[in-house]
Amino acid sequence: MLTIDVEKNSEVAVVHCNGRLVRGAEVGTLRNAVVSQKTTRVAVLDLSQVEFMDAGGLNTLVSLHHWTSNHGIQLKLVNPSRLVRDMLTRTRLNRVFDISSLHDVLTILSGVDCPHAKYGAGYLSQPQTLAAK
Repeated sequence: MLTIDVEKNSEVAVVHCNGRLVRGAEVGTLRNAVVSQKTTRVAVLDLSQVEFMDAGGLNTLVSLHHWTSNHGIQLKLVNPSRLVRDMLTRTRLNRVFDISSLHDVLTILSGVDCPHAKYGAGYLSQPQTLAAK
């Protein structure tokens, strides 16, 4: 199962992923969460709590990379779990994606040092939770 929490304002959406990013309802949930943020300037995928990802999950990340590029949205991957980082490295997709820590992304976006990365600089509001069944 994959649970998605979306924290957003008008320009930045942070999509927190928790669980398994696998072919089926899970990838559809992630895709819908990102595509629904089409009015934002930056989509940030927090992958720190992704415990497993298959080829379907990897394919979805690539698809979202293309979708965001075509819609003028920056896609950033932050805090990938060890498994996700290893998969991105083995497939050399670590050269395609912008990968960094959530604190780094919020610092860049806000222009100040963010002592509270999750809600840094007031960029993030109440989370919305989505889950794949």
